[in-house]
Amino acid sequence: MSLKIWNRASGRIEEELIFGESAMRWLYENRIGQNLAQQILSRAWLSQLYGSYQNTSYSARGVPDFIRKFGIKVEEYEDRNYSSFNDFFIRKFKPGMRPIEAASEVMPAFAEGRYLAFEKTSLNSELPVKGAILNAGALLGSRPELAHFIGGPAFIARLCPVDYHRYHYPDDGKTLESFRLSGKLHSVNPIAFSYRGDILFTNERTVSILDTENFGKLAYIEVGAMCVGKIVQTHPAEKNFRRGDEKGYFLFGGSTVILLGEAGKWKPDSEILKQSLVGRETLVRLGEKIAQAQVQHGIS
Repeated sequence: MSLKIWNRASGRIEEELIFGESAMRWLYENRIGQNLAQQILSRAWLSQLYGSYQNTSYSARGVPDFIRKFGIKVEEYEDRNYSSFNDFFIRKFKPGMRPIEAASEVMPAFAEGRYLAFEKTSLNSELPVKGAILNAGALLGSRPELAHFIGGPAFIARLCPVDYHRYHYPDDGKTLESFRLSGKLHSVNPIAFSYRGDILFTNERTVSILDTENFGKLAYIEVGAMCVGKIVQTHPAEKNFRRGDEKGYFLFGGSTVILLGEAGKWKPDSEILKQSLVGRETLVRLGEKIAQAQVQHGIS
């Protein structure tokens, strides 16, 4: 299975170069690998151990080869020496490199990655990977007070190891509540979805319920994954946030951020919807337009 994505910037369909593809295919397309992934490799302690190695100075030796193999545009990031691979992994863009869409009625991309869009979610919205689903209720831990997100619009932003791994707020607002849901740590690569269709709502995840100025209430969900050493929240939950503020970052590994909205409050960008309907993700830059508000809302 090759991964075809729509590159919005180039206007072309491109094939994704997968980090660790051979190992990923063995783990999720081979029966022995599947058992290993389920019983051992998806456990938190192993990802934490791997993450600890990525924090060592020795791991920094792998940075030049990684940059060369995946064509990382280092000129877009702050100029500095990296003390470890994780230090490189959470690199920041240079100021002004990713302008945030300022129009109040336009939702800017909250992460840089590969987006799928849903105009309306259901309890079991199908993903463009055989057997994979997005269960909006289970994502939120089946908490009955959050049922109003079922039936609303949604985004799934998949961050590959080659991507910028900080995530941001899409609007001004405040955090109403935040909680963690425990679970396994399977890979969030589409190769893994073909074996485990329930990954998005059984992996470990952090959920924040946001009340925003222009898009109503949002469920902002960071999904943990295999070899992701840690999900770090850098913005205090008790402090109001502004559009474009950094919310947090993932340490090493492929990761996913999911955004759920209330029905009728906003609509995903038509281009992203079009690509999603034919089973393709859209590569989106941080800060670009991804949705349009349907009505205006004030913070409650």
